[in-house]
Amino acid sequence: MRETTESTDGTLLELVSVSVSYGAVSALTDVSVRVRGGEVAAVMGPNGAGKSTVLRAIMGLAPVVGGEVRWKGARLDMATHDIVKHGISFVPQGRRVFTHLTISENLEMGCLFVDDRAEKQRRLDAVMELFPVLHEKRRDVASQMSGGQQQMLALGRGLMADPEVLLLDEPTLGLAPIVVREVFRKVSEINERLGTSIFVVEHNIRGALDIAHRAYVLDKGEVVHDGTPQTVRDTDILTQVFLGSA
Repeated sequence: MRETTESTDGTLLELVSVSVSYGAVSALTDVSVRVRGGEVAAVMGPNGAGKSTVLRAIMGLAPVVGGEVRWKGARLDMATHDIVKHGISFVPQGRRVFTHLTISENLEMGCLFVDDRAEKQRRLDAVMELFPVLHEKRRDVASQMSGGQQQMLALGRGLMADPEVLLLDEPTLGLAPIVVREVFRKVSEINERLGTSIFVVEHNIRGALDIAHRAYVLDKGEVVHDGTPQTVRDTDILTQVFLGSA
């Protein structure tokens, strides 16, 4: 695990008044969110609220027209592959594994920038220890895996970059309930066992609130609630945004 440097209040990664527009369409308006060292921050809201755009803005994959993304207090303004090298790893929606490659080869794709073969092997061993199913199937091609196993592979590949912050975009989307519970359990284990901070966008509200330390609710591209999971539970904000009255 890499050494972590944080701002004075513990913040590693934050969006400060960020706005994103695709032509005349506004996706985010003046959004401020953050994740501190060692915590899980969850972003939730209805479809079209701008949740995934938050992660894309961090990775330089969305057109930021206002505000800024900060990493350890400094403006984050670099190419996506350099962002990964600096300690932020992104696991996109839909798993997107390389189905024609083996599990081991898929994992190694997560640290292509590492030249030291021994270091690659160390990371590979650590990920396979965390995900025993990946070790068992390491020589199988990814197309032979179930959807849940492919999601574990996607998580493992994200960890191969040895990130301080792991960005997860809808990690339980399209999975059976029993697999959803296992994914949330693994995400919590990554946070607690490795000390990895996690920024997760998730449609499964209950599961996200169960593992998060901080929760943001988005609606129509704006943050309408910022607090703890308990403050979300104690208000009717979710009812408001999902019924369109926020």
